[in-house]
Amino acid sequence: MFAFDNGLLIINYTNPLVYVELGISLLVLLFANIFVFKTIRRVVPKIFIVLATLLSLVCWAFGLSYAWTIVIATMAVSLVIMYNVNIGEVRPMVSNTLSKSERQASFRRKSKIAPIFDKEDLYDKIEATVRQLSKTSTGGLITFERGTELTDYAKSGTILNAPVSSELLVTIFYPGTRLHDGAVIIRRNMIYAAACYFDPITSGLSGKYGSRHRAALGISKATDSVTIVVSEETGRVSLAVNGELIHVNLDEFRRLFEEYMASETKEK
Repeated sequence: MFAFDNGLLIINYTNPLVYVELGISLLVLLFANIFVFKTIRRVVPKIFIVLATLLSLVCWAFGLSYAWTIVIATMAVSLVIMYNVNIGEVRPMVSNTLSKSERQASFRRKSKIAPIFDKEDLYDKIEATVRQLSKTSTGGLITFERGTELTDYAKSGTILNAPVSSELLVTIFYPGTRLHDGAVIIRRNMIYAAACYFDPITSGLSGKYGSRHRAALGISKATDSVTIVVSEETGRVSLAVNGELIHVNLDEFRRLFEEYMASETKEK
């Protein structure tokens, strides 16, 4: 199938295995291109991966074995570097391995086991909390678990398993307390964990956004959760849902929050 002549790779194009190898190579290169275009927003890595793909195919077609090896090795190393540099953008694609049916089955099991709670009472407490945080310009980040379990994210913080109350939430976010820096995760009507870390969105935002807003967008892209953000600088309230950040007037907060909480979970 192959032969070498003075360092050049001579390809026997009459051998059908050559085209099998080409097909496998194209699939691998296609996957690499999809990976970069789906997970990385920056233009330079996209241009690089396309040019490297074309160059590798040219080297293969002309039997330039040494050049082909160098190009492929460079692409592999570059993909690893891109993954680590852009981990905040890549994680939403690779962190959720459950299929839609598995997530729905998990959610149904959880719903059957978990006791029924008063949603109106929960929403009353959340509205009171948001109004107090906004009034005092106290930064806050509250994420509500829906279909996708947030157990792995909760492990980055402190597990509380405490009943939701406006007083406790305001106290958690009070500057100077040990738990104020990070997100609170609410599971049904319980404060599941506090001081949790979410991978922030690192690019693609216009305007000035702080770490809370970027973290809120990060978790909303990775899961079907609903996240409330209160700005520490302005007291402005926002909702992060399905990878979007929606600024909310306090008079409209309760209605919009209930609508997003009642909406169907998004498909990953």
